[in-house]
Amino acid sequence: MRVAVTGTPGTGKTTATDLLEGDLDVLHLNDVIAAEDLSTGVDEERGSVVADLDAVAEWLDGRDDVVFESHLAHHFDADRVAVLRAHPDAVVERLRERGDEDAKAYENAESEALDVVLSEAVDRHGTDSVYEVDTTDRSPDEVAAAIDAVVAGERDPSAGTVDYIDWL
Repeated sequence: MRVAVTGTPGTGKTTATDLLEGDLDVLHLNDVIAAEDLSTGVDEERGSVVADLDAVAEWLDGRDDVVFESHLAHHFDADRVAVLRAHPDAVVERLRERGDEDAKAYENAESEALDVVLSEAVDRHGTDSVYEVDTTDRSPDEVAAAIDAVVAGERDPSAGTVDYIDWL
């Protein structure tokens, strides 16, 4: 079983996956990209590493019984994809708290309102494999429990149930 946990930066992926209670290993792909030098450089405008998606896919090949998380996780083969969502105001607040500049925080909030990660996940994996989890008013433990339910098959797919377009 391979489960991708994805979402816009600031939706709680790393925090929640650190709390998972299942038997699957948890891989933080951003850490893997840095440790294994799986990047093609740095996006100077955004101040972020540009992942080499082909190299990451190759690194993941053969790794089963894992949960892997990143805002890029939906780009890779997975049996189930949990897309963490949060109200754009919460995204801005969370990203500011971790030190991101306003421009970067608002760019990510806009992406969240436009369903960018969700639409990419559905495009690659289909609606039957995508599970939205709204993290806005949930504790990290509650989000982890929702992801555990996705992993265990105790939750129905739910792509398209969260809508923040009015934020724009």
